[in-house]
Amino acid sequence: MDVLVARQAIFDRDRRVHGYELLFRSSAEHNAFDGTDGTLATKQVLANSLLVIGMDNLVGRKKAFVNFGRGPLLQGWHASLPKGTTVIELLENVEPDAEVLEACRKLRQQGYRLALDDFVFRPEYEALLDVADLIKIEVNGATRAEQQKLVRYCQSRGMDMLAEKVETPEEFEWARQAGYNYFQGYFFARPAVMRARQIPAQKLHCLRLLQEAQRPELDFDRLEKLILADVSLSYQLLRYVNSALFGLRNQIRSIPQALMFFGENELRKWIALATLTRAADDKPGELILHSLVRARFCEAVARLLHLGLEESAFLMGLFSLLDALVDRPLEDTLAEVNVAPEITAVLTGKAPAATPLARIYALARTYEVGDWDQVETLACGLGARAEQLGDAYCQALHWAGEVLEQGTSQRP
Repeated sequence: MDVLVARQAIFDRDRRVHGYELLFRSSAEHNAFDGTDGTLATKQVLANSLLVIGMDNLVGRKKAFVNFGRGPLLQGWHASLPKGTTVIELLENVEPDAEVLEACRKLRQQGYRLALDDFVFRPEYEALLDVADLIKIEVNGATRAEQQKLVRYCQSRGMDMLAEKVETPEEFEWARQAGYNYFQGYFFARPAVMRARQIPAQKLHCLRLLQEAQRPELDFDRLEKLILADVSLSYQLLRYVNSALFGLRNQIRSIPQALMFFGENELRKWIALATLTRAADDKPGELILHSLVRARFCEAVARLLHLGLEESAFLMGLFSLLDALVDRPLEDTLAEVNVAPEITAVLTGKAPAATPLARIYALARTYEVGDWDQVETLACGLGARAEQLGDAYCQALHWAGEVLEQGTSQRP
């Protein structure tokens, strides 16, 4: 059975990752199952994706938020999920009858937390507030005055509040001031200010090095000077080249030696990873993690197509959030860094939708939000299979986590 898994980060008030909402889908569900078989298939997808893929690969030590309808709740599917780190999200269409309320009480007694998804207050839902730990509200689904009133009311009853679909830094700041405890959406991947923003010296240096690495012909003397001007980057490069990944008998002790050791493609890739990681020092860690996962996933999809686009696809994913890293318009920043025209065209929406890179990028973005019907449409158009995408995404998560944990000592 093909398993598709995606995740979306949930942040605390300091923009640190609190957990991930997990999105699951089996392509088998598109077949003509009857009601009973469909339920069993969904249960198998949930259990297998967590037991086979592993919670560590999906969420690490963070909380896992998993959507449950009435059937999964009453049938106790949460038993396959770890206690203490799992938050069951009760979908908004579940009616709070006696069976549902009793199941919610038992779930909490067993050590699970309960969240109410897309919550809109109605008198008949009052009883659910007695068993809920967390309330999720769409930040644009009600007026701000209504939200503030509901936040105060629920928090007075001991519940945490989560703002959903927070898409801009401004929305995040408003929700934070309104008293929300947690936040979900792509606000972390949007530039905070788009005009007249001076780039800090460290980020400017990273952009200069990134620009130099994108030139058609590398100037090793210029690269050496730029890397030597940053002690941290110099250390990272020497640590990387002398790691067990290469198994060198004689240790490389100078930057010129290290630069000459690499092939051009390998060096470009390392510089892109190292500079973007440093440029994101003042950003939520999820921003660079998102960039890394997207880069590796795009690269994997390109490899499946056998078109020789792996390097371009990797850089396309890596540079796709560059505007958020430096808080400047994406098109301007891509031009300054001298990113390849075919990558720039895709990231700025100017490439024809039928080009391979544009289709890979569309597939990656669609996969991230769990729009599985569109994922399968795009995958079929590219000649990829669902199980290949699931494997590629999970491997990208694992690789990106290792890159961040070990710095840039992990081989690209």
